[in-house]
Amino acid sequence: MAANNHIYDCYRPPAQEFVRGEGPYLYTEDGDKYLDFIAGIAVSGLGHAHPKLVEVLNAQASKLWHLSNMFRVEGAERLAERYCDHLGWAGKVFFTNSGAEAVECAMKTARRYQHDSGHPERVDIISFSGAFHGRTMSTVTAGGNPKYMKGFGPAIPGFINLEFGDHEALKEAISETTAAILVEPVQGEGGLRPLPPECLRGLRALCDEHGLMLIYDEVQCGAGRTGKLFAHQWVEGGHPDIMAAAKGIGGGYPLGACFATAEAAQYMVPGTHGSTYGGGPMAIAVGNAALDLMEEEEFLDNVVKVSNFLKQQFEGLKDEFPDMIEELRGKGLLMGLQMKVPNVDVKVKALDHNLLVGTAGDNVLRMAPPLIITEDHVREAIDALRKTLIDVKAAG
Repeated sequence: MAANNHIYDCYRPPAQEFVRGEGPYLYTEDGDKYLDFIAGIAVSGLGHAHPKLVEVLNAQASKLWHLSNMFRVEGAERLAERYCDHLGWAGKVFFTNSGAEAVECAMKTARRYQHDSGHPERVDIISFSGAFHGRTMSTVTAGGNPKYMKGFGPAIPGFINLEFGDHEALKEAISETTAAILVEPVQGEGGLRPLPPECLRGLRALCDEHGLMLIYDEVQCGAGRTGKLFAHQWVEGGHPDIMAAAKGIGGGYPLGACFATAEAAQYMVPGTHGSTYGGGPMAIAVGNAALDLMEEEEFLDNVVKVSNFLKQQFEGLKDEFPDMIEELRGKGLLMGLQMKVPNVDVKVKALDHNLLVGTAGDNVLRMAPPLIITEDHVREAIDALRKTLIDVKAAG
């Protein structure tokens, strides 16, 4: 099908056009089958067209699509309670449509808390290089990537972006105007860099010491992707005050959420925030069903098992192609390879071997497959990657 020239030219999709999906596979109109190891960038964590999600979505579609948050949405309070029970520290939830909106809500929650608790001067939000928090003006500013800011006017004030891992700079940057620290427990776009456990605990202690809000962006690394429901749950004593989530929590349907302690959210009262579509009947129905599936016995254990196998296979690939692969990156099934050749070249060539992968910063080939994959799917992906690397090497 010819490209639609009326669509913004913000993306460069390949020639393949997918018409249906099943499990970890996507199919073209001609019936060509591709192994999906990017899953809509960590969105379709339960695979494509999961029977339970399809059933729930169809049932809800025949009853009620939209209300707005002027009215109570069936299942919303239950989904919020379920996630708060899983997290332990969270007491309030605001449902959104996307990750960027969830991060926006998180930042507003932090600033409102500081303002209404007697510190209106505390507005600055500290973030780190390599971060990606969304594409709105404020989340782009928070991310601090000059490439994403170019041509969009001055940066929004109230954000301080520091070098990733520079602890001394962080301590020096905290002042009487600091409101919060914003960080991804595992950086996605920045090159699949996990934050060490001691750093998460250190950030928690630093925020407690200075009266700051600690905000986690788990939009990409949450929803079971690391083998825990959320990545920070691997670290005892490293919980945040506020957390943004999205992508996988909707199982492929647009759904995001901002989680906060009851204390942090106490000043988010009527009139302070809102969303027309966020947490609508369709999204909530699918969100509850997606959590049902992630709660199933052995689901997260399988993520750990398969991710360990994938890591082992990647290490073997690295040994096989030492002149092309620098190192293995990531955690759980948010994993990738830092390349010595252009990552985009590998991504494009992988299509020739019916494998879909992504890219990330620091020349990383990114993989975020559906969490339902098996070791056989890993073997299939590794075989395709091996052929891809041979092709790239031959092309010079």
